[in-house]
Amino acid sequence: MVQEPLHEWDLTAAQAVALQKELARRIIREDRFGEVHTIAGVDMAINERNGMARAAVALLSFPALEILEKHVYEEPIRMEYIPGLLSFREIPCILGAFAQLKQQPDLVMVDGQGIAHPRRLGIGAHLGLWLDVPTIGCAKSILTGHYEESELSKEVGAWLPLKYRGETIGAAVRTRTRVKPMIISLGHRIGLESSIRFVLQCARGYRLPEPTRQADKLSKQNDWREPDGEQQRTLFS
Repeated sequence: MVQEPLHEWDLTAAQAVALQKELARRIIREDRFGEVHTIAGVDMAINERNGMARAAVALLSFPALEILEKHVYEEPIRMEYIPGLLSFREIPCILGAFAQLKQQPDLVMVDGQGIAHPRRLGIGAHLGLWLDVPTIGCAKSILTGHYEESELSKEVGAWLPLKYRGETIGAAVRTRTRVKPMIISLGHRIGLESSIRFVLQCARGYRLPEPTRQADKLSKQNDWREPDGEQQRTLFS
């Protein structure tokens, strides 16, 4: 799949922050999609030792969740890690992986935040704008906001809103019984309740929903090694 450029990537940190604020206003926070037959999962690995980034995209059928395509793309890291600007560091590589897909997914699940971000533009939301497809942020931890942890049932399917200054920006969702919840937030062209519903429909007994679980596995394949044979150290969004 080929995308029209949304903006340039050669930006200072201050320019990137200003752009985030502008792009956040374009996010569509309600359902704007048709029937979902395919879902893509996205994950990243960063090898700090050799300066390489690896993006993994797994395309699954829905609701059967059978793997249709798997792609990996690698390129040199373009930007140092700056808190809150992760998407500028990782999306260029992710776009390289998406360019290899033979069909556009109906929905994308991203290992990272959607709008549950200080400026409401996490990597899931940013990627959704760039691809112009419905996206969901499926994060392993909270970047901003809070929920009442003591009130969240330990049973799969339970969820509570993630709030920041009175605004609901996501949800803590129990995708596996008695396992730490995922932090789910809409990315673009989908509402929060639909985001939660799709994540739970993609839960297959693991903490991660199946699309991002498959992308996570792909990003950590053992054939990505240092020249001396040592496996890379990976950092995940």
